[in-house]
Amino acid sequence: MLAGLLFAVQETDDRPERLTATLPFGGVTLIEYQARLLIEAGAGQIIVLVARLTPELLGAVSRIGRRGVTVDAVRHIAEAAGKLHPLARVLVLADGLITTERVVATLAGEGGDALLVVPQTDAGPVFERLGGAQAWAGVARLDPRRFADAARLPADYDAQSTLLRVAEQARATHVMLPTEALAHGHGIERDRVALERRGRAVLAAIVSDRRGWFDRRVVAPLARWTLPAMIDRGWPGLGVAMIGGLIGLTGLVAVALGWSTTGLVFAFAGCLVLALGATLSGLRDEPRIERAQRVGGLAVPALAALFLGAATSGMAGNVAALAVAAALVTIAALAERAGPERLRRWWWGSAPAYLLLVMVATAAHWPLVGMAIAAAYAAATLAAAIERLRRQA
Repeated sequence: MLAGLLFAVQETDDRPERLTATLPFGGVTLIEYQARLLIEAGAGQIIVLVARLTPELLGAVSRIGRRGVTVDAVRHIAEAAGKLHPLARVLVLADGLITTERVVATLAGEGGDALLVVPQTDAGPVFERLGGAQAWAGVARLDPRRFADAARLPADYDAQSTLLRVAEQARATHVMLPTEALAHGHGIERDRVALERRGRAVLAAIVSDRRGWFDRRVVAPLARWTLPAMIDRGWPGLGVAMIGGLIGLTGLVAVALGWSTTGLVFAFAGCLVLALGATLSGLRDEPRIERAQRVGGLAVPALAALFLGAATSGMAGNVAALAVAAALVTIAALAERAGPERLRRWWWGSAPAYLLLVMVATAAHWPLVGMAIAAAYAAATLAAAIERLRRQA
């Protein structure tokens, strides 16, 4: 099993009475964001090593526990050692670490003791130095025995440094930090302003780290421009979901009434707002709202295609357009089911991408051609997804 260890010990540089772990980050606290990274990596247990339990930290620990994992707050390494299963793998994140899911996944797999490292020339001022002109990059995978070893050392030693030195003595493997991670905001901060600045880089990396071309080329640039302001101003995820849903619904009504191009533009805009809202809700640990927006992002393009097919068939006096629209929705739904995010290739289609093709063709007065092209694109995506699943079977 995979467990995680987080630290809430260091105080901020600008406000000594506040813990770095409780600084705001992405609409939550930094330690909640770190816990989310561990949970996404597969951790079923999270241990928080604390110096003191502040009201902000108690609230954060309580919210982490609502995500379906076991959360224990301890004051000493010996207590942490007693909470761990002997066969567990423990992912350790440094106090004040800001990083992305991809970096944490580097050490989330099977294996022995390992430390994520970076050359000293690239290390920040609070990175802990190791031998060989390297520094610890803030992520480690440790055997539970390292905690027992560290617990035998004097209790007044710094817990994080102690675990790091024990791992070094056990000849932990050094894994180099991916070269692009530092540019994407990876680092350790104990200052609120610096944390906010680095957080923007991490947020940009999160929204850009998508596999499909549509998310990378359309959604990600828009998210980099809008999400930081939405987070700073405290926009609620539910509010964004309602705005996106209303815009999408307006578009569907317009398509159904025969205003095809205008309606498709509104439907497409609604999908973009729902995609932004889903990312925002994910950052704020609002899984139900996030799930609802992702479902909405699939439903709006499907209904828009069906309404357009019905309207076009009514004008042409045959059912050809409606049949093509139904085929598009069916094939696209199967492709979505057959191609989960972790398996997707960059060129594969998605519901908003199909809607974009249909919208452009409809604006050129070729709605049937647009739906046919989108259906062919969905069919190619489905075929590629099936072949990829067959190779993995």
